[in-house]
Amino acid sequence: MGKLLIRNRKIMEKNKIDRRNFIKLGSLGATVVITWPLLNSCNGFASENKNTINPDFQADLDFELTAKETDIQLFQGNTTKVWMFEGNVLDGDKTTVQKLGKSYLGPIIRVRKGQKIRVRFKNQLPEESIVHWHGMHVPEEDDGHPKDVIANGETYVYEFEIMNRAGTYWFHPHPHGRTGPQVYNGLAGLFVVTDDEEQRLKLPSGEYDVPVVLQDRQFDNNNQLVYLNRGRMDRMNGFLGNRILINGNPDMKLSLKSGCAYRLRFLNGSNSRFYKLAWEDGTPLVIIGKDGSLLDSPKSKPYVMLGVAERIDVWLDLKNRPQGSQMIMKSLSFSPGMMGMMGGMMGRGRNNLPLGSTYEILKINIDKTGSNDFELPQRLAEFNKLDPATAVNRNNPRTFRFFMRRMQWTINGRTWEMTGVTEEETVKLNTTEVWEIVNRGGRMMGNDDMMGERGWMRNRGEMDRDRGMMGGGMQMPHPFHIHHLQFNILERDVSGVDSRIWNSVKDGFIDEGWQDTVLLMPGMSVKLIMRFEDFKGLFLYHCHNLEHEDMGMMRNFKIE
Repeated sequence: MGKLLIRNRKIMEKNKIDRRNFIKLGSLGATVVITWPLLNSCNGFASENKNTINPDFQADLDFELTAKETDIQLFQGNTTKVWMFEGNVLDGDKTTVQKLGKSYLGPIIRVRKGQKIRVRFKNQLPEESIVHWHGMHVPEEDDGHPKDVIANGETYVYEFEIMNRAGTYWFHPHPHGRTGPQVYNGLAGLFVVTDDEEQRLKLPSGEYDVPVVLQDRQFDNNNQLVYLNRGRMDRMNGFLGNRILINGNPDMKLSLKSGCAYRLRFLNGSNSRFYKLAWEDGTPLVIIGKDGSLLDSPKSKPYVMLGVAERIDVWLDLKNRPQGSQMIMKSLSFSPGMMGMMGGMMGRGRNNLPLGSTYEILKINIDKTGSNDFELPQRLAEFNKLDPATAVNRNNPRTFRFFMRRMQWTINGRTWEMTGVTEEETVKLNTTEVWEIVNRGGRMMGNDDMMGERGWMRNRGEMDRDRGMMGGGMQMPHPFHIHHLQFNILERDVSGVDSRIWNSVKDGFIDEGWQDTVLLMPGMSVKLIMRFEDFKGLFLYHCHNLEHEDMGMMRNFKIE
C-alpha cells in the first residue's frame, strides 16, 4: 500500500501549559467539575499548527470538521450546553457526511476503502483538542496523538487513505487529561467504512442501516450536564450517568418498519459504563460485525457484553413482527467486580443505574409497515486470521498488566508520558507479534520500581493504606484499546476470574473477527495477535475507561 504523502503538519516546541486553557469550560459552567492535578496533558509541550494542505494529495473527500460550543433542546425548558462536531463537505460527495438527526453527536462519515480523504479539523473550543480516528489504520500524524493538540482558533489538516476493512469505526477527541470531559460534553461521531467484499453481500443500506450510539449522562435541574460530581471517586471508578441516551436523544426510542430487515450499528460511546445487551423477550442477538470487520458468519448470542468503545453490528429481522408491536433492549444484571460495588456503595441515592443492574436501553416501536428483500447471508467476510506461527515472539508474548498502584491506575507500573516509550514498548515494522493483556496483579517486566508477586504482598500494607476503605482489592474491568491496527483474539484466560463474575458474563463475548478494543473483567487475561505494517511512528495503547485514561492509564508504543 505504500506510504502516503503527508505534509503540512504541526511543529512541536517546548513551552509551559496554559493552565487557563485547561480549567475553563467556557459556557458549560460550574456543573462540569474540573480538577487541576489531572490536567497535565501536554507535559510541557505546546504547538504551532501549519494551516496548509498538501497539493500533491488528491482527496476524494475534503471536508471541515469543527468542534464548537452550542446549545441544543434535549428536554422541555432550558436548552443544554454541549460541545459538538459539525461537518461541512468542501469537495466530494456531500452525502458521505450525514448529520445524525437533532443530536449533539457529530456527523456520520461514510467512506469506502481506497478513498483518500482530507479533514480540516477546526478547534473553536475554549481549550486544546485533537481528533482520534478510532480503529483506523493511519500514519502517526493522522492518528490524533495528544502531542498534536491544537488551541482555540487553530486548524489541523488530516490527509490519509482509507486502508481499513468494512466496519463500524468512530472518532472522538484525544487530548490527555481532557478526553473524558470532551467526549462527555458531546464530541463523538461514527466513521463507517465499506468495501467491495461487503457490497457484494447486499446488506441493509440506506434507511435500513441504523446507528445506535449508547451513552449515559447526568443532568441537573436546569438541564445541564453534570460530570465528576463525586470527584476522585468518579475518576477512580469511571463516571456513570443516571440515564441512557440513544444517538444523543433522551427518549431512547427508534421507529422502524414491520416487514423489513435492518442492520443496527451499536457503539458504546459511554465514558466508563459497559453493557450486557439482550432483547427483553429472549430473542437472540444476531451479530454480523465486531469493531473493524464483519464476522465470517452470523453469531447468535443470548446477550452481548459491550465494553466502552466497542462496536457490534446486529441483524434485526422485523418481517414477522406486526405493526404496533414493540421490542425492548435491556442491559441485564451481571457482577462487575469492584467497580460496580464501589459505585453502588458511594452512589446510593444519586444513581438509579448502578453498573451491573438491569435497566432498559432502547425501545423499538414498530409503528410503520414496509418491505425489503435483504436476506441474512450465512457466509459474510473472509476472516484471514493471523497465524500465530508467523509471530516473532510466539513463545514469549509481550505482557502488559493493568493494575492500581498507590492510588494510580498503571500499565506495568507505568503511567502516561507524552513521548516516552520503553524498550518493551518498541516493535519492528513488518512483524507480527502476540501481546498478552492481563487485568490482575502479578510479576512485572524488568523494572525495580514495579511490584512482582512477592512485591505485591510485601507492599500490601502500603497498598491498603493508599486505598483506605477500599482495602485489599481494586481490580476493576478495563477495556483495552490499541491505536493504529486491528488484532485477532487468540485466547481468553478466565482462570483468575471470580466465578460469580464469570458466570454472569461468560456467554457475552465475541472473540471472532478483527477488533481494536477488548473488555477484560477482573482477573482476566487475553492473548492478542497483531501485525505492524505500512507506517513507522509513535502510537497509543490504553484503558478506554476515559477517566482511567485521563488519570494516566495510557502509554506509547513505537514502530521502528
